[in-house]
Amino acid sequence: MNFTEILRQTVGTFRAHKMRIFLTMFGIVWGISSVILLVGLGNGFSADQKRRMQTLGKDLVIVWGGRTSSQVGGLAAGREIPLVVDDARLIQKECYLVKNVSPELRRTVPEVSQFNSASRGVVGIWPSYQDFRSLLLDEGRLITEDDEREGHRVVILGFAARRQLFPGQPALGASLLVKSVPYSVIGVLSEKKQNSNYNGPDNDFLFAPYSAVARDFPPPVKKGIVRGHVDNIVFEVADAEGHEDAVMQVRRTLGRVHHFEEKDKDALFIWDTMEGAKLLANVFAVITLFFGCVAIVTLGLGGIGVMNIMLVSVTERTREIGLRKAIGATRGDILKQFFAESVMLTLASGFLGLTFGTGACFALANLPLPDFVPHPIISPASIIASLVTLSLITVTAGMYPAQRAADMTPVDSLRYE
Repeated sequence: MNFTEILRQTVGTFRAHKMRIFLTMFGIVWGISSVILLVGLGNGFSADQKRRMQTLGKDLVIVWGGRTSSQVGGLAAGREIPLVVDDARLIQKECYLVKNVSPELRRTVPEVSQFNSASRGVVGIWPSYQDFRSLLLDEGRLITEDDEREGHRVVILGFAARRQLFPGQPALGASLLVKSVPYSVIGVLSEKKQNSNYNGPDNDFLFAPYSAVARDFPPPVKKGIVRGHVDNIVFEVADAEGHEDAVMQVRRTLGRVHHFEEKDKDALFIWDTMEGAKLLANVFAVITLFFGCVAIVTLGLGGIGVMNIMLVSVTERTREIGLRKAIGATRGDILKQFFAESVMLTLASGFLGLTFGTGACFALANLPLPDFVPHPIISPASIIASLVTLSLITVTAGMYPAQRAADMTPVDSLRYE
């Protein structure tokens, strides 16, 4: 029996049982599509969260002053550790594992434009802050080293701050009174979609040179506030893989000048965003793996359906098998015929499943979706896993019914009712 004859008989069998074949193929198509789509959604969730984390900053670590929990050099435990601008300068000078650093000096003061007023936070920063904190401009320019060195009274508006202070009006180049001190608007930030922050969304703030904020809005005179006081220090590590070493280097450096042990976790409160990002990545990897396993199981159930249909087909065609063997068909002919039917069934289903699954991913990736719905990312691993599973289904679901048909004796087959 040649290939053409096998193909002709297989197509004839499929035509004779259209509904049965359709339902069987649907199980395979749905299984493969589920693998690609569910794993794609899992990857999309992971990529979306990583992208949103990057809006907070690139390889970012935030440091706040704390209280010591142990005695060092005759100094009592429980001492407050105030951070000052000189600490940021020291980190910049000595910590080679730190790529960029900036102090943050925050003041909540009234702002008045010619169109509206507000009472929003003003953040004093160094120019390097704008890069590693992912402050992206919608219009205008960023704060420069000259602005910081000369203490220029310039300000960049966050998206929400610009909308309140200059509703529907041009903001660039306008004058803004910040606690009665005239500042010039040099830039407006693009809207940020943050899923994390440490003092509020960047959209809400105004950003100005640290030197100008420290000069124009000094802190109130009270206990615990020292000269050069800053609210916190932020820095970008040089190598994300070595972020723990960079954090320890900063602890060691500040511990030397503030007299606390580098292992004293309470002396400094540190938020290592890479630690959180790694944990989040692991969570989403497990979720994606779970999605993939569920989809593979669904595909396996489709394979069981194929085997079941082929066994039913063998039973229904018992007399046909006996007749064909009686007129000269060999065991190999019967084996090839039924195995070919199974192979064609699974391959056609697999092709449709891959087409539908990848097509759905491409379509969803190019459609506007709500913020909480990720755009799926096609995973080559999911396609390979689908093809491997499909191959196993083809062999196991096809070979057993085919062998069962081939092993039938003509006499018993012809007597079958």
